[in-house]
Amino acid sequence: MRSSLSSNQINEEFRDRSPNFLARIERSLNKLGWVKGAIVPAILLVIWEIASKSGWVAPNLLPAPSTVLSTIGDLAKTGDLWKHIGITLYRVFLGFAIGVGLATILGAITGYSRIIHDLIDPLLQSLRGIPSLAWVPLFLLWMGIQETPKIALIAVGVFFPVYLSLMSGIQSVDRKLVEVGKIYRLNGLQLIQRVFLPATIPAYIVGLRSGLGLGWMFVVAAELMGASQGLGFLLVDGQTTGRPELTLASILLFAILGKVTDGAIAFISRHVLYWQDAYLSPT
Repeated sequence: MRSSLSSNQINEEFRDRSPNFLARIERSLNKLGWVKGAIVPAILLVIWEIASKSGWVAPNLLPAPSTVLSTIGDLAKTGDLWKHIGITLYRVFLGFAIGVGLATILGAITGYSRIIHDLIDPLLQSLRGIPSLAWVPLFLLWMGIQETPKIALIAVGVFFPVYLSLMSGIQSVDRKLVEVGKIYRLNGLQLIQRVFLPATIPAYIVGLRSGLGLGWMFVVAAELMGASQGLGFLLVDGQTTGRPELTLASILLFAILGKVTDGAIAFISRHVLYWQDAYLSPT
């Protein structure tokens, strides 16, 4: 007699094998390292290329990735690309440094002192709700159209995520840890070094990454303020001159630079938080 499997037996066999199958896929992907993060973007780029070349989308609205890359290559050959990238990186890094410095000072003070928190935090939280573009006319009025208002706007964008993360991180430190530190007669500086600092660094790094992301967003608004160079200028120039490939090239460069800089902070954080027994390490 020829034996046959019932539907219930087939389903049970599939359930037994599926975890092993998924585990094999996960192990295979893990062997690729950081390359696996490029799989989904590569698939999307291929679909985009096919859709554009096949005429499924209008090429004057959504040029193919090959056309966008060719535009970037042309800018690189003339040397204009490096000028635009350089000035944008300068604005982002300087604004990031200023925003992080101010946020670190105020976040640490308001997180550590209840009185200062009650005096300063309500004002800062109200300012946090102001849209980025609302600062543009005021900064132009105060500082003109040179580099200062652009950097100030980026610093504003960076400030609030870092401030909020650091302040919340300090306030969330376990009270029992602080009490144990006091039992061992640690003074204020020693409490900060041995209790508050290790407990707060993870939240602070998250704030740095969030602030950097907003810094890249705010630089576009900043480069609307009378800029003649920068990736934000290229983006707007492509829109005003009817060159979507130039606009998409700027967006692609923003994505690459944003990912590289965020990856740098994530790389540093893995070494700073080497002692942390986390479920998943930051990527």
